[in-house]
Amino acid sequence: MTKPHLALVAPTTDNGTVADRRRPPRRKRNSEARAREYLTDAEVTHLIAAASKNRHGHRDATTMVLVAYRHGLRAAELVTLRWDAIDFAHGRLHVSRLKGGSESVHPLSGRELRALRRLKREQEPDSPFIFSSERGPPFTPAGFRKMVARLGVAADLGFPVHPHMLRHACGFKLANDGVDTRSLQAYLGHRNIQHTVRYAELAPTRFKDFWQD
Repeated sequence: MTKPHLALVAPTTDNGTVADRRRPPRRKRNSEARAREYLTDAEVTHLIAAASKNRHGHRDATTMVLVAYRHGLRAAELVTLRWDAIDFAHGRLHVSRLKGGSESVHPLSGRELRALRRLKREQEPDSPFIFSSERGPPFTPAGFRKMVARLGVAADLGFPVHPHMLRHACGFKLANDGVDTRSLQAYLGHRNIQHTVRYAELAPTRFKDFWQD
C-alpha cells in the first residue's frame, strides 16, 4: 500500500569505484610548475642570502646550499657526507655518488673550507656526519628538500625550487664557463656521458658571435 507522505528523492552519492575515490590528485609535471630545471648562479646567491637569515643560517646557507651547488650533489649525497670525507690539510672532498655514479675527489675553495671548519667547531652534539640536527641525527633528504623549498619562497624566486636544481645549476654553470664535457662528466659522476651532454647543449656560449651588430 502506497504511503502518501513519502516522496522519492534522487540519489546524490557518487557510485565510483573505491580506487577512483582514493586516487590522489595528479602531480603537476615539472614543466607545468617552472620553465627550467636549474638555477642560475645569481639565484643560488639569493637562496644563500635567504638561508643566512635562518636560525641555523651558517649550516643551512654557507655550507649546505653552497656545498651542494659547488659539487653538484644530490640531496642524499649531501646529507650522508661525513667529516672523514674532508681532507682539511689539502683542501679536498671525497665525493661518493649514488645511482652507480663514479667516485671522485674535488678541491675545496677557501670559502668552503672556512665554512666547514666553523661548522665543525660549532657542531653540537658532535656527529660523524657533517650536516646534523640539534638532536644529533643527520639531516634527511626529505628535510633538505623542505628547507630548499622554503628558501625558494623566502628568496622570492617566483617558482618552486627543489634540491636537484642545485645539481643542475652546477652542471650548467661549469658548462657555460667552458669546462669540457668529459671533465664535467667526471666531476658530476655520470656513468653515461649522455647525461652530461645536455648541459653543453643548453650553454649559451655555443651560439656566441652568431650575430654581429
